[in-house]
Amino acid sequence: MTVTAFRPRPEPAEVARVTATAAELLEVLWGRASTAPASASQLRVLLILEHQEGINLRTLAQSLASTPPSTSRLCDRLEAAGFVRRVMSPDDRREVRLHLSSRGRAFLADLRTRREGTLESVLDLMPAAKRTALLEGLEAFCDAAAAQIHDEAQGPGSRTA
Repeated sequence: MTVTAFRPRPEPAEVARVTATAAELLEVLWGRASTAPASASQLRVLLILEHQEGINLRTLAQSLASTPPSTSRLCDRLEAAGFVRRVMSPDDRREVRLHLSSRGRAFLADLRTRREGTLESVLDLMPAAKRTALLEGLEAFCDAAAAQIHDEAQGPGSRTA
């Protein structure tokens, strides 16, 4: 499935198709590394909290494109598992801030270790030059995706040339 073998400069649609296939295969591989005891939805919450420590329930619900009651139930289960702490906001006693617990952080660290091990076993099967090309491409992809996410967060018309 080498795209560059027949087109040296593939179009974004072709790259998107191959990237989507790679993402699906990653899901299968990562499924082997199991996220238990957290569901996929709960894992999304943990990852959001890791990057937005201390956000409130409404902001978390918006990030998940969910309702506050559903998000609250997700957080209830994560709190019961010891992965999340709810803390009263010092500014507004009606607002609750969400934080990862040390157990939640340890769970994410362990999950990443297992996932990386699974990926290493696949990457080990690739020639070194292809791994280098993949790394360069993924770094460029991450830069572009981060810039797009940042621009979207800034609102319309925020992109500068």
